[in-house]
Amino acid sequence: MATEHYQHLRVEIESKVCRVTLSRPDVHNAFNSLLIEELRQAFEKAARSGPEEVRAVVLAGEGKSFCAGADVNWMRESLLLREEENIADALRMARMFDTINKCPVPVIGRIHGAALGGGMGLAAVCDVVVMAEGTVCAFSEAKLGIAPAVISPYVLAKIGQGHARALFLTAERFRAERALQVGLAHYVVPAEELDGEVDRVLREVMSSSPSAIARAKQLIASVPRLSPDEAMRHTTETIAALRVSEQGQEGLRAFLERRTPDWAT
Repeated sequence: MATEHYQHLRVEIESKVCRVTLSRPDVHNAFNSLLIEELRQAFEKAARSGPEEVRAVVLAGEGKSFCAGADVNWMRESLLLREEENIADALRMARMFDTINKCPVPVIGRIHGAALGGGMGLAAVCDVVVMAEGTVCAFSEAKLGIAPAVISPYVLAKIGQGHARALFLTAERFRAERALQVGLAHYVVPAEELDGEVDRVLREVMSSSPSAIARAKQLIASVPRLSPDEAMRHTTETIAALRVSEQGQEGLRAFLERRTPDWAT
């Protein structure tokens, strides 16, 4: 197992799975400026590693909660910042979310305990969210006189305007079951089965082509922004390129020969 050292993160790589664990359990893994920067750095490194080293990332939280949003002391410090300084501060957080969102390998969220404010933003930039029953969720910003601004592009992409209107404006707390209903979670399981379900998702990822997964993530990001004609051209070029690629050829041959493709062995 390879271990990378950060102050507020625990990052371990084993069997091509990078496990990024928020490690501020005494404050329920709340954000401060250093945690935000370390998350950006960790995901940038995972993105550069390539499928030979990293084929999936599991994002989790140590202790009782996944992430309780912003740290109280960090919020107190923001009271002293000018607007320009607040813009720079928010931009650092925005870049962190963007880096996770654009990670070329699947990002699996292991969510438990509480996911509040920016913690729900982290869930929104995960590709697959596995959530423990009883997890408390909220877009709680309006209770503090602010708004879920930086995370809104990712949350809106997941749940749409209808659910966002209800959850952003009330800032109410809701449970994992509602997160599943609105699209913020994909699987909800008893807490004792959380790791087993994450491992099940990882097995599915490992049985799929790394290059096909990367192209699928690119399609998800790009196709909604294209006109119908642009989408037709882009998608046909994508499938043609994949069919003649090394892994595309290997996958089709393995299927026809009734064997396991080499990336899954």
